[in-house]
Amino acid sequence: MPDYRKSFRAAAVQAEPVWNDVDGGIDKLESYARDASHGGAEIVAFPEVWIPGYPWFLWLDSVAWQSQFVVPYAANSIEIGSPEWQRLEGIARSIGISLAFGFSERAGGSLYMGQAVIGADGRTLSTRRKLKPTHVERTQFGDGDGSDVVVVDTPVGRVGSLNCWEHLQPLTKYAMFSQDEQLHVAAWPSFSIFGGAVNALGPEVNVGASRQYAVEGQTFVLAPCATVGPAAQELFADSEAKRAMLPLGGGYARIFGPDGSSLADPLAPDEEGILFADIDYSAILAAKNAADPVGHYSRPDVFTLHHRDMGRLPKVTASGADVPPAAVVEADELVAADTAR
Repeated sequence: MPDYRKSFRAAAVQAEPVWNDVDGGIDKLESYARDASHGGAEIVAFPEVWIPGYPWFLWLDSVAWQSQFVVPYAANSIEIGSPEWQRLEGIARSIGISLAFGFSERAGGSLYMGQAVIGADGRTLSTRRKLKPTHVERTQFGDGDGSDVVVVDTPVGRVGSLNCWEHLQPLTKYAMFSQDEQLHVAAWPSFSIFGGAVNALGPEVNVGASRQYAVEGQTFVLAPCATVGPAAQELFADSEAKRAMLPLGGGYARIFGPDGSSLADPLAPDEEGILFADIDYSAILAAKNAADPVGHYSRPDVFTLHHRDMGRLPKVTASGADVPPAAVVEADELVAADTAR
């Protein structure tokens, strides 16, 4: 049951990742987490795939050219439960701050656009995968599943996370709102690619998506955002043409209240730092008094959403395998439905 009496301080990071360097990325996360804690924050949010950084190479040239980056990127992705993961849990525990961060998850030989929330006691409270990677991201990352659209109880309340253009998916948003979300992490990679030539990829649209999420769902939104710095250009842009496609800057971190108001002064687009805001959940009750899309402002007699929240199905089933019966039934139903078509 959500508690609307809680108040606390939250933080959102705007900074350049440490590209293709998992240890360096964790070091930088730890540094910002300590600064956020010193600033009074109880939770700090980091950008999309903060570790090992967003794969901008996917947008810049041919698949053959991109291949030079594939192995280093995968090698610096993180397996959940690995020593690197245990180090992240230890950072949260030693500082006493909750961490919400994006990472490239490696599971077997596959990669997924992951997000996690680790509590101030060092316990991993949630991990998820981007439900559908966007555009060229699908050439590198696999899909999430229904269990990844989730809001969880944390020391700072009911927290949910989505990546980037998941904030343009109406059904995904509605599923999140319906879980009594109080604090939302809207993680972004930066808004610099193609330098204003593609409006949908720029700050006006995407900052607007974070603000709209806040006012539409009556929730507080932390919107951390990465930047493109000289290190990114040196790694990904081997020509003037590529530097023009991936210009410096692109940082547009924001924090919004449940009425859509801005709660923190933004940094310059090429500046690294932390945004802080004081959160008071009673403001959610004031916002929902006007319009609650999953409560008094809904019409379930007209519209309903079916959320198949089932998790990952087993890849192999055999006699004696530990397979949840419900998962087998669901799998059989899906096969039967495909056959019927």
